[in-house]
Parts: sequence; C-alpha cells; structure tokens
Amino acid sequence: MIATMKEFLIVLAILLVLGVIIYNGFISRRNAMRNAFASIDVQLRKRWDLIPNLVETVKGFAKHEKEVLASVIAARNAAPGSGERFAKEDEVSAGVGRLLAVAERYPDLKSNEQFLLLQRNLTEVESQISASRRAFNSAVTDWNEGVEAFPGLLFAKAFNFERADWFEARVSERENVEVSL
Repeated sequence: MIATMKEFLIVLAILLVLGVIIYNGFISRRNAMRNAFASIDVQLRKRWDLIPNLVETVKGFAKHEKEVLASVIAARNAAPGSGERFAKEDEVSAGVGRLLAVAERYPDLKSNEQFLLLQRNLTEVESQISASRRAFNSAVTDWNEGVEAFPGLLFAKAFNFERADWFEARVSERENVEVSL
C-alpha cells in the first residue's frame, strides 16, 4: 500500500511538472508571437515617419500631382488610430507606390539627393517590414503547432488557447503588377 501511494505521488509529480512545462511553452510561444507582431508595428511606424519627408520632396517637383500626394497623406493620417490598422497600412503602401511611380516622370526629382536618400530609406524599411512579417508568421506557425499537436491540444482546450492567423497579403497584392514603358 505504501509503495502504491509513493508510485502514485511520483506519477502525479511527473504529470504536474510536464503540465507546467507545456503551459510555460505556450506562454513563451505567445510572447514570441506578440513580440513579432510588435516588430511589424515598429517598422510600420518607421515608414509612417518617413512618408512626410518623401511627400514634401516630391511636392517641390510635382506640384500638379496633388491627388496622389493628398491620398498618401490621407492614408498615412488614417493608419495609426484606425481599428482597421493593417488595411490602412495597405493603403499607405499603395499610395507610396503611386508616389514613387509619379517620381519616375520627373528626371530632376529622380536625381535629387534628398529624394534618393528617402527612396533608399523607404526601400530598407519595406524590406524590414517584410522580414518582420515573416518572423511573425514563423511565430504563429510555432504557436499553431503547439495548439494543434498532442499533448498541447489538451492544454490549449483547457486554457482556451486558440489558433492564430498568419499575416497574409490581400488578394490585390497577389496580382501581377502591370508596367508599361
């Protein structure tokens, strides 16, 4: 009887330790996912801060392109406080793309040092946003594997841990870009 009680306590202790390890793994994965999401946000804010300088530089060369300039600024101003934050950031991306396309029409602008520096910085920020999105998707994949695989799925159900969504491109971003020269 004593041996059976000892064995029971040992098995219970092992199960408790395994439960703590699995639960802490979920917490670690969730924090990694949140950190990766915050990294996307940091890069978007860098881009957000860079846009007014880019617009002002282009504005000096392309005075009659007011519609494009206004749409970029409007999208930029709507993005930070919006409930649909990433939808607005997509509008900012599209606007910046249009702004850079407008710049192609102005040879003096394309050779302007300030514009070239801003364009290079914007390209770097866009690359960092892309890398941050990949890191986020990797963290989400790790999280989802924990939620869906045994024995994690038992804990996931017990603690209401649910699958997370990947950061995916919108359908419009997946289409081929038409360039005419």
